[in-house]
Amino acid sequence: MPELPEVETIRRQLAPEVAGRVVRRLDVLDPLWSRPVDPAELGAAVSGRGIREMGRRGKYLLLRLDGGETLAMHLRMTGNLLLVEDGEAAEARFLRARFELDDGRELWFTDARRFGQALLLGDERLEEHLAERLGLEPFSEDFTPAALGEMAAGRSAPLKSFLLDQKGVAGVGNIYADEALFRASLHPLSPAGSMRSGHLEDLHEGILGALRAGLDEGGASIDDYRDARGERGTMQDEFLVHTREGLACPRCGESIRRIVVSGRSTYFCPGCQVRLRRRRRRSRL
Repeated sequence: MPELPEVETIRRQLAPEVAGRVVRRLDVLDPLWSRPVDPAELGAAVSGRGIREMGRRGKYLLLRLDGGETLAMHLRMTGNLLLVEDGEAAEARFLRARFELDDGRELWFTDARRFGQALLLGDERLEEHLAERLGLEPFSEDFTPAALGEMAAGRSAPLKSFLLDQKGVAGVGNIYADEALFRASLHPLSPAGSMRSGHLEDLHEGILGALRAGLDEGGASIDDYRDARGERGTMQDEFLVHTREGLACPRCGESIRRIVVSGRSTYFCPGCQVRLRRRRRRSRL
């Protein structure tokens, strides 16, 4: 699934290209993409609207339109949003929705597994919708070691599961959770509430470092992800632990292991990622 670095890469590429353009026509080709809204209804609501900007929140791409509404798109597992120069010449594989822009170019939402979705919301409802689903943005001023500690306090869930919860840190998924925990030298099965101040600082830096690396490499193309130009990212060539089962740890040389946490393949080094223990409550006299 595309995570924050992949979605932000797309946003950065599309933002200068679509700002100020007009969506002449939106064709929704798959009813699952606009569910529960009828495809023709969504197409009519977006067609003819000017684009204010392309934004992002967590893993959502936000096409902000004139008139105070935003088309919130989630790529889910295999979605891509591509800027197409010549629609007639391009290969329309897994095409679910097509935006015709006023400069002749098109935006294509492609999705092999058809889990991606779009929702048109007014600005007030959009904020409510996102607030119900997403926590802090990692690159915001509000994301600090102390804020991370408040999220984790009293939590017995494994750190890997804690990081996958979008209501905590928005945008971190399976790839960057593994990479962040390795950078922080923390075992993925450590209880989230077991972290002390030093661990929180390490994990805070680990999260930011992993996400910055992903952004620098244009995201990770393990499977279906492509950027807005249809190009592969290169973060998969820079992984420290993710998908590197059996290879030597770049820090201590121990063999990297794979386990399953919350149904997700999880990669870590048993030699240098410390497994914390749950804190015992002090008994009252």
